[in-house]
Amino acid sequence: MIPTVVWGTGNVGRAAIRAVVAHPLLDLVAVLVSSPAKVGKDAGELAELGRRLGVVATDDTSGVLSRSPRALVYAASGDVRPDGALDDIARALRAGAVVVTPSLYGMYDCASAPEEIRGPLLAAAEAGGGALFVSGVDPGWANDVLPVLVSGLGSRIDVVRAQEIFDYSTYDQPDAVRDLIGMGHPLDYQPLMLAEGIPSMIWGGQLRMIARALGAELDGIEEAVERRELEADVTTRTMGDFAAGTQGAVRLEVRGTVGGEARIVVEHVTRIHPSCAPDWPVAPGGGAGAHRVVIEGRPRIEVTVEATDEGENRAAGGNATAAGRLVNAVDWLTEAEPGLYDALDVPLRPAVGRLGKR
Repeated sequence: MIPTVVWGTGNVGRAAIRAVVAHPLLDLVAVLVSSPAKVGKDAGELAELGRRLGVVATDDTSGVLSRSPRALVYAASGDVRPDGALDDIARALRAGAVVVTPSLYGMYDCASAPEEIRGPLLAAAEAGGGALFVSGVDPGWANDVLPVLVSGLGSRIDVVRAQEIFDYSTYDQPDAVRDLIGMGHPLDYQPLMLAEGIPSMIWGGQLRMIARALGAELDGIEEAVERRELEADVTTRTMGDFAAGTQGAVRLEVRGTVGGEARIVVEHVTRIHPSCAPDWPVAPGGGAGAHRVVIEGRPRIEVTVEATDEGENRAAGGNATAAGRLVNAVDWLTEAEPGLYDALDVPLRPAVGRLGKR
């Protein structure tokens, strides 16, 4: 069994605990939290498993890392504290852990990662003997391995499009939804996530990764952002009230160009309420969310994935698959050489030993 720590118990961390517990080769040995209210709580309660696991949450990071865990799932936020996340992950690598995380946007594609991020992480992995795999919470597999896999079914590829469609009305992360993305703010408010250059920083690595897999080289990355106002006041179950005239939907594209033409596109269509921008793409059957890959070419191929988890928390399905991709890579990484790995290095693993298990 591989002793495994989960650091963080938010939207991704809850799913990560469940995934670690379900994995036949992993042993959950510790859960790290930052909130004093969570210290001392059983991991099964925090993960909403309906049973106790006998692992009590702690904020003693140094104590946990001093025991040299073999693997660590880093699910703490990196959105508003990227330097803190970088330092935390480097500490875990120096302690000898294999680390999987969605929290470092700049490391989605190791080959093109900025040296100020890549360098310290590589040095930490080599010093401690650990390995790092970063995959997005959007979820990453929908923006990298799935488009690459589906492209192999065609004979001519004109455009590869990876699309997320999502309704944020039940997403339990108000700071990110309201302030980073801008929902509920007037349209003259500049959300950090939509500022010029930020979308390319977040998703550019995935565009370059897909291009590399297809044997192409991008000659540029373009961004396009469209925002829509709510036409009426709305009240959401988790996120509260949003006023008419404030931002209610965003359509964002990050486009990788080859020969001056947009050939690889990551698109996000997000709403705070389904009444906003009804003419934009929607999930099948009007559902809350979906991830879709469209290969324009011959033949034209379209694959849509819907995932649900945690009842009415509409983000939970995507979070659970993002966590599953990361957790299921742990045993592969423990056999790999120390270093940095991306989605083209780490195979998509089958759920061996989990069929019919609870």
